[in-house]
Parts: sequence; structure tokens; C-alpha cells
Amino acid sequence: MNKTLNKSYDCIVIGAGNGGLAAAIRILQKNLTCLVLEKHNLPGGFATSFRRGRFEFEASLHELNDFGPKDNPGDVRQLFRDLGVEDKIDWIRINEAYHMITKDGKYDVIMPFGVEEFKAKMVEYVPNSKKSINEFFELAEEIVKAQAYTNSVNGATDKNYMIKNFPNFIKTGSYSVNEVLHAIKMPQKAIDILDAYWCYLGVDCDRMSFIHYASMVYRYITKQAWMPKLKSHEISLAFEERIRELGGDVFYNSEVSKIITTNDRKITGVMLKNGTVINTHHIIANCSPLVVYGKLLDKNVITLDEIKAINSRMLAGRGVCMYLGLNKSADELGIKSHNYFIYDTADSKKQYELMKKVETNNVQATVCLNRAYPECSPKGTTMMYFTTLINSDDWSNVSEREYFKEKDRFAAKMIETFEKVTGTKIKDSIEEIAFATPTTYARYCGHPQGVIYGYEAADWDALTPRLMMMNDDYTFKGLRFCGGFAMRSSGYSSAYFSGDISGRQTAGEIIREGK
Repeated sequence: MNKTLNKSYDCIVIGAGNGGLAAAIRILQKNLTCLVLEKHNLPGGFATSFRRGRFEFEASLHELNDFGPKDNPGDVRQLFRDLGVEDKIDWIRINEAYHMITKDGKYDVIMPFGVEEFKAKMVEYVPNSKKSINEFFELAEEIVKAQAYTNSVNGATDKNYMIKNFPNFIKTGSYSVNEVLHAIKMPQKAIDILDAYWCYLGVDCDRMSFIHYASMVYRYITKQAWMPKLKSHEISLAFEERIRELGGDVFYNSEVSKIITTNDRKITGVMLKNGTVINTHHIIANCSPLVVYGKLLDKNVITLDEIKAINSRMLAGRGVCMYLGLNKSADELGIKSHNYFIYDTADSKKQYELMKKVETNNVQATVCLNRAYPECSPKGTTMMYFTTLINSDDWSNVSEREYFKEKDRFAAKMIETFEKVTGTKIKDSIEEIAFATPTTYARYCGHPQGVIYGYEAADWDALTPRLMMMNDDYTFKGLRFCGGFAMRSSGYSSAYFSGDISGRQTAGEIIREGK
């Protein structure tokens, strides 16, 4: 027999991931009531950590983009400040941008933070790139300023003001990364080095929006990357503490089984897996629309247009991650860098295609956190994270019988690749190892096919079209989304901002309705 909770809420957030936690704070800051429902027993979603032996591994965060120092904050630090969580977390600065190596032997480059430092290093590697790399950063700076203006007017931009002040933002708006870089006559070698970040967005640079990529690179290079000392779970706990400070509720082990609506599509509440009903008229879903429309809503209240919209979108990268605890220090092992990008080729289009198959996927974004924060693991030890994306559902072809063999094979390949291209021997020093596959992510996070990057942000579904279409995409009154599947696409920074947007939009709507 179902039981209705005595307390109703102005808004319920489904999922205590990064976006959902940010959304809840925004609701509560408007003196509204909010409940966060989480099926796990911890907050954070991907923003968590786990222990194996004497090591506590970071589950997913490599570094936080656009954070910046306290006296010169980036947009993410400013958001954390506005939400009231900045000072609840201890932060460390990452010391280098990236170390890119290609297995074909063409590249072994280390790039620094800081615009002038980055440009100088690029010219050192590619002497004839000075003019084009200067032009790239000028374009990127204009794009970031245009985005700041757009945010300041809540998207209600003045066309004439945009044309006058940000003409290149408009000119480059519909072009890919490589189309613009070729247009400014950047040498191919410089393009290859500059494109190295592409795997962080999961789309090859022939299809990725230049605006999206240029903005991300500029924010990385100018504000540098940061990490919480106690790993991303420290962020999650700080957000959860802030929610409770503001009078919000968080229920764990509380999986939502149904969003309750009237026949005319008005939300009246949610039902938990145990049968408990909780009343609300507004929901922010920090999960996939495929889950919401496929499992949580009655089919009779879903429109054909909504089904078409969901099915027209492409799922992005499926996650594979290996975690190593090594019984020697990074110095003893000879590990030089914090952040490695290891590719077969610097051609992102060719590499993207190779990443569609488990067998041909040799890419790894590899992090040694000890290089940024030596005390992150016990003295005399090292922690490493190896991540790649599978750009299709090819992992589903791994049979149950072969599952563990395939994990072993893939792990061995990752280790062998790292050792070969860096000249660093790590295999004999492994004390702890854990390996997550798309199956792991699907099981723990409920994401279709083990997707960790939401919907692929390319072509018509790129970042700018998503932001421009937010109002048009709000088709089910009272139901909004946040997180990797929402308007800001994937990534930690994007998830927080998606929660910020959806939280503020929902709060405004509740206030206009007069609660």
C-alpha cells in the first residue's frame, strides 16, 4: 500500500549528482523548499571516491576547468562562491596543462598554463605558428566575452550589440574547430598540438564547435586547472552540507520509480521504489531523458515530438577507467607529468573512429595526481588513473563469459601502451588495481550503455544550439534536466552550470506561480 509523505516540496531533484546538487542550492536560495532524492547511499554521482587497500581513488575528476585562484576567480569558482561552498573545500593547483604523446612518434609535447607561456611553447615547437596562435587566443577571448555578455542578459541578447562588439563570435558560430584553424592558416603541426584537449569533450575536431572548444581551451589556459585535496567527493559533501544549511532535505537509498502526473501533463509528485509518494509540481532530473521518458513517465502523457527528439540524439562516449595504486613514488618510477594524452594519431577524426571499437581503442587520458599533490597517497606510493571513451556500444558485444578476460586484456594494453610511449615501468609496482567498464557505469549510475558524456555535443546538438533552444526544449511543464545530458553538455564544470541554470529557471517559475 502506498504512503504519502506528510511534507510536500516546491521542487524535487532526482539524483544527487553535480548538477542536481547545484540546482537544489539555487532553489533553496530563493527561500523555496527542495528535496533531493538519491538512489545511492552517497551524494555526487561520478563526483566520488572509493578505497582499495591503502589507496583512496578519485572516481572520475582529472581536473576542474575555469576555476582560477581566489583573487582572480574563474566562472566555476565564482559559481561555488555564489552557492556558498567555495570555502568548504581545500583546493590545489595543477602545475601543467598537458603532455601529449602519439604512438606514431610524431609528437611528445608538454604544454604549460598561461596564455603567453602557452604561445611561447607553441612557437618553440612550431616556429611558424606565432601569427595564427596569437589570432586563436584573440578569437577565444572574444568568444568568452560574448558568452559573459549573453549570460549577463539571461540569453536575451541585443543583435546589434552582438554584431558591433563580438563580430567574430557570430562569424565562427557555425564552424568546426579545424575549419576555423585552417581559415586562420595555422600550421598543421600547431593544429595537432592545440587539438589535444578534444577527448575531454568527446567529439573530433572536424565536427566539434569552434566556439565550444575555443572557450574551453581559453578558460583552461588562463585560469589553470584545480583539484580538491580530498578528491571530488569533498565537493559533493560540501554541496550536501550547504543544502542542509539552507533547510533542504536529502534522502538517500530513495530511488524514484515514477513521476506522477495528471492526464493533462501536470506533475503532482513522485513515487519511490518502496511505494512512498511525495508531492511536488516541479522536478529537476539529474539523469538521462531516456530514463525519465522511458521508465518514469506514463506513456500516455508523452508526446510523439518528445519521443522523436530524444531518439534523434546521439549518445556520447562510454566510459572505461583503470585505477592503479603503485608501491613506489612518482620520482622512483620516473613519471614526469600530471596529465598525459596518449593517442595513436593526432588526427582526431581518425582517432575518434578507432575509438568506436574495443579492439582498436588504444587512447588514454592518464593522470598521476601525485605530480600535483604528492600527499594524495601514502608516502612512497603513487596513484594513477587511465581513462578512455568507447564511441559506440561495442562493449555490449563482450559476452558474459569473456567479460573478465576482456577487462584483463584491456588493462594490460593500457599499461603496456603507457610503458612503451613514456619509457616508464609501472607493471611490477602495482599493489592495487580496479577496472571500470561501460557495464560498471551502467550498473552504478543507471546511464544507458555506460555513457559518461551524456549526449554527443556535435553538429546540430552542439553547445550553442542547446543553449539557444533551451526554451523550445522545455516541453513538459514543471520538468527540467541538469547534468551531462542537459543544455551545457558533459563535464564537471558544465554539470554545475546546468544545475545553476535549471535551478534558477525553476525557482523563477515557482515564484511567478505564487508557490
